[in-house]
Amino acid sequence: MYRHAAIRAFRASALALALACAGVATASAQDTAGVAAAAVDELPPGQEVSDTVIALAGWVVATRDTEGYPFAIMDKAAAQILVFGGDGRLRGAAPALFGSAVGDHIAPGIAGLALREIPGRDRTTPAGRFVGGYGPSLDAGRVLWVDYDSAVSIHPTATGVPAERRPERLASPTPDDNRVTHGCINVSPAFYEQVVRQTFERGGVFYILPDKEPLAKTFPAFAQSRTAAQGGGKDAGRASH
Repeated sequence: MYRHAAIRAFRASALALALACAGVATASAQDTAGVAAAAVDELPPGQEVSDTVIALAGWVVATRDTEGYPFAIMDKAAAQILVFGGDGRLRGAAPALFGSAVGDHIAPGIAGLALREIPGRDRTTPAGRFVGGYGPSLDAGRVLWVDYDSAVSIHPTATGVPAERRPERLASPTPDDNRVTHGCINVSPAFYEQVVRQTFERGGVFYILPDKEPLAKTFPAFAQSRTAAQGGGKDAGRASH
């Protein structure tokens, strides 16, 4: 159900290549392929993972940017989340729902607003690197905070407002209808329980690619290393999808 050619192709070859190019000696291509083939995969058949995500995953592991903590990379344009263990090995990939507004900013004071009070223009999922973990919330019990200050969390999709059709949007084969939340990230209940909860029980690091901001502004160290690796290529300044 969860394993198909799309995840094996990326996880077994592209990710292994990214890690190898980054100089990671602890994860051989063969080992990465074996673990990747067993990763939970909910991505629609044939859906690609961007070169930016692949390169960022390799950079995170090579530089030990998470200091051994697990991490997730979220691509808003492709409506994807990829979850990695502290060893840098892929644990799962799945579609996700993101903020209905296209943008990367965090509106001042948004964490203190009720959902219905958040203006449409501010219902963004902010871009950047965030250190988060499980903690209490006012109305949802214990949640996985990506960024507590902006009240952005990852949680399983619920029926919620029927008119929003969140489960149906998540199950659709394209990312075109995956912008619907107030800013939080939604994944399927199965992916949340099997991958997200188990991986981030003790916290982790979350990387959210930008909608509009240059990659060099969102992840400057990664962008610089990518520019150097590409010999100063013109596309290094902005995320490619």
